Amino acid sequence: MKTTRNSDIADRRTAATEAKAAQLQAYKAAQEAAAPLREAKQAERIAIAEAREARQAERRQAKLEEQNRAAAEAAEREAAAQSAARAEIEAREQAEKNRITRVLEDEAARKAERDRKYAARKARQA
Repeated sequence: MKTTRNSDIADRRTAATEAKAAQLQAYKAAQEAAAPLREAKQAERIAIAEAREARQAERRQAKLEEQNRAAAEAAEREAAAQSAARAEIEAREQAEKNRITRVLEDEAARKAERDRKYAARKARQA
C-alpha cells in the first residue's frame, strides 16, 4: 500500500509539474501572439502622449502670449494714464499762471486808473 500511495503522490507531483509547464508554455505562446498587438497599443499610447504634450505646449505658449499681450496692454494703459495725469497737471499749472497773470494785469490796470484819477484831481486843484 505504501508504494501505491507514494506512487500516487509522485504521479500527482509529475502531473502538477507538467501542468505548470503547460501553463508556462501557453503563457509564452499567448505573449508571443499578443506581442504585435501590444506593440501597436504601446505605439498608439506613445503617439497619444506625444500629441498630449504638443497640445499642452501649445496651450502654454498661447497662455504665455496672452499674458505678454495683457502685460503690454497694462503697460500701455499705465503710460496713457501717466501721460493724461501729466497733461492735467500741466494744464492746471498753466491755468494758475494765467490767473496770476490776469490778477497782476488787473492790479496794474487799477493802479494806473488810480494814478490817472489822482493826477486829474491834482490838475484840477492846481
